[in-house]
Amino acid sequence: MFLESLENMTFRKFVSILLLGLPLAGGAGCKRPNLPNAVKEVPSTEAPAAVQAEAPAPVPPPPPPKVRQADTKGSVIVLCYHRFEDRPKDSMAVTPAAFESEMKALGEHGFSVISMQDFLAWRRGEKSIPEKACLITIDDGYRSGHDVAWPILKKFGYPFTMFIYTAFVKGGALAGGASLSWQELAEMRDAGVDIQSHTVNHQNLRIKKGKYQSQFPSYEEWLRNETAGSKRLLESQLGISVQALAYPYGVHSDQIRTAAMEAGYEAAFTTYGQRLTFHSPADQLGRYAIESNKPKIFTDALAMIGGGGGMVETSASSGAAAAAVTGQLAAVSMLTVPGEGETVRNLKPAIKANLATMGNVEPGTVEIRVSGVGAVPVKYDPGTRLAEGTLMQPLKDRQVTVLLSAQVNGRRVETRWNFICDAIPAPPGALPAPTPAPGAGKAPVHPAPAPAAPAPAPAVAPRASSQPAVPPPAPVPGSTPAPGVPPSAPAPDAGGAPSSPAASAEPAVSGGVLR
Repeated sequence: MFLESLENMTFRKFVSILLLGLPLAGGAGCKRPNLPNAVKEVPSTEAPAAVQAEAPAPVPPPPPPKVRQADTKGSVIVLCYHRFEDRPKDSMAVTPAAFESEMKALGEHGFSVISMQDFLAWRRGEKSIPEKACLITIDDGYRSGHDVAWPILKKFGYPFTMFIYTAFVKGGALAGGASLSWQELAEMRDAGVDIQSHTVNHQNLRIKKGKYQSQFPSYEEWLRNETAGSKRLLESQLGISVQALAYPYGVHSDQIRTAAMEAGYEAAFTTYGQRLTFHSPADQLGRYAIESNKPKIFTDALAMIGGGGGMVETSASSGAAAAAVTGQLAAVSMLTVPGEGETVRNLKPAIKANLATMGNVEPGTVEIRVSGVGAVPVKYDPGTRLAEGTLMQPLKDRQVTVLLSAQVNGRRVETRWNFICDAIPAPPGALPAPTPAPGAGKAPVHPAPAPAAPAPAPAVAPRASSQPAVPPPAPVPGSTPAPGVPPSAPAPDAGGAPSSPAASAEPAVSGGVLR
């Protein structure tokens, strides 16, 4: 019994000692050994395959941008006014009542009056315009444009352009009591009136030896000052961009047109009334110069046929012969093939024109030139008044200009029109030019004693005689040179102030029909 108790005590002590020793053994250093090449275990951050998001589908590339087509369907007339007086002193002034009546007539005849900026944007192919559009322009910078015409135009909501010759602005060498000031022009600018250039001195740009040109080393320097100098002065005084030029008296030549384009103008206007199309040359855009004693000019404008005047010098003009070979363009509604703005696919199309509206054409003097080709053989029938040119070589350019000239009553008269040859691809990056809508660029033809009735035809611009110049002020420095130009000196204006040329009488239409 004693031995049994002793064994039980011994067993219990052993168990107690064993239990007390376990914690000591755990803290004494039975650690897991650190192996030098052991790799730490990094917990995985990957989501289970079941919850991983699916990869997004590839996004298709955007469609290529659409190429904007130039809208060639519109047509435009441009009206040119000067002064507004209750009792007009000359034909360049119209009464306020007559002006308001004419503005009302525009709407009644379906015209939409557009701004110069809309016109230029259309010409650049950036926007469309109505098919019967009208630009209203007021030349020189007379106060009556501000005080009389502007309120009437506000009444109709019509935008308009002021063509300013800078020497006539208050403080300028040619300014007078009827001149606007720079502050008044700024007021008009802030109200949305468009302001463009009418040169510095409003002098006939063809005159090479004017008495006010002596301060310039050459005619070319003076011409640069008149074109580029006036543009810079208007831009610096008014903080605007000047993009259009109106030739004084409508007078222009190859050299003058070149100087205008080199000066940075997008458009240059003369004073032979015509329907303007998308393809009308940018450097000779015709305007109807409205005169109080010639109501037919406004009537012609509403009909989009010929009216007004303006001088153009042909390549044949030179020296003392300039006056003999410079004349007005035909009174329009001339029938042509191809028509103005038409698209053809033949590299050798027939070139035809009915010259009935040109007047008494002298047989044997008719010439036809085609851009990129040159002069072509011409047949002219005095009985039918039909002139036909034959292309001996194919056309070279997609955009084609035809120049037709003839001797009429001892004076050289020239007209031109444009068409597109679709057989020649457009240059890379060029806007495609669709075929014009029916009737675009065409004008009605007056009755003629021909066996068949004429079809509608494109309007072609008339050009007429010029009028006097006015003395210049001090030059505005800097511009771009231009080549020489033959002289022509019209007589000075009795009043000493500039005015636009009177429109020449239009010849009666007679002759045949294009076949």
